[in-house]
Parts: sequence; C-alpha cells; structure tokens
Amino acid sequence: MKLRFQGNTLRLRLSQSDVTRLAETGRVEEQVMFAPKQTLVYVIESGVVEGGGDEIRASFENGRIRVTLPAAVAKHWVESDETGIESSGGPLTVLVEKDFQCLHRDGDKDGDAFPNPLAEGR
Repeated sequence: MKLRFQGNTLRLRLSQSDVTRLAETGRVEEQVMFAPKQTLVYVIESGVVEGGGDEIRASFENGRIRVTLPAAVAKHWVESDETGIESSGGPLTVLVEKDFQCLHRDGDKDGDAFPNPLAEGR
C-alpha cells in the first residue's frame, strides 16, 4: 500500500494483494520506521464507520493514520472495475485507489500492481 500526501489530500494506493487482503480480512496495515520508537502506522479498513453513513472517514492519533471505508462501499469497490473512491467531506480529501503499473519505468517494481489499461495499445 502506498501513502501520499499533497496539500490536504491523503491518497492510498492499494496493490492487487492489498485489495485481496482488504476483501478477506477487512484491513491492511503498513508502517514506516523513522527511528527507534518513531513509527508512522497507516491503516485502511472496512466496516462500520463512526457516526454511520457511507462516507470515508480518516483520523490521525498517536502516530496512526486510520482510513475507514463503509463495508458496502469497500465491497463494491473491491468487486468492480472502479479505479478509486473519494471522500471530500471535511478539511481532508481522501482518495483510495487501485495501484496501476507505471508506464514510464520497469514494470518489475510494480509486479503486484494492477495491469495499466493504457498499456494495451503499447
């Protein structure tokens, strides 16, 4: 799973195995260790969203970013050809996307990424 920030936008890109894990277990977690005892953890999970509704929720607490997808939204996204889902309710925009193979570099580094539909004509 890749994590990216730009301004007030948080983007998570999930590989094929990440999407499978989300579908099977309802959760994918990664971490970045900056130094001993200085770790950033980021998690995406599906389930009941705090406060109900069908919006993606994001929180940050104690060095942990948590993105929660409503179960029905996650199920539809996982099972469809839909590339991504977005939530812009609030100060933070959250994008959750299927990670596609890059077209401008060696595909071996993106072996678990989804096949890029733009690569078909190449």
